[in-house]
Amino acid sequence: MEPISGLELFTRLNNNEVVNLLDVREAIEFHTYNIGGQNMPLSNFRENLGQVRYNKTDEIIVICKVGLRSETAKQILTENGYERARNLTGGLLALRKLK
Repeated sequence: MEPISGLELFTRLNNNEVVNLLDVREAIEFHTYNIGGQNMPLSNFRENLGQVRYNKTDEIIVICKVGLRSETAKQILTENGYERARNLTGGLLALRKLK
């Protein structure tokens, strides 16, 4: 699927839309700042893939700090049958610039 821009996600969150977020930063990063969702660090993502709380047909927005780790995780999800995984372009840094 196409990536999602910071502006699109920002708008959806501000409209109180329920979105399925999968944050692939390390736990310390997640606990320091997060916008919600499930935290599943990329460092052990493949091993924990069975712990993804979302269905394979759900839209899942994968996020990290700048969009690199989340792109890798999105590819892993797609390879494992997740049909609607999307990467947040520019990561949380792009999203924070809009606030």
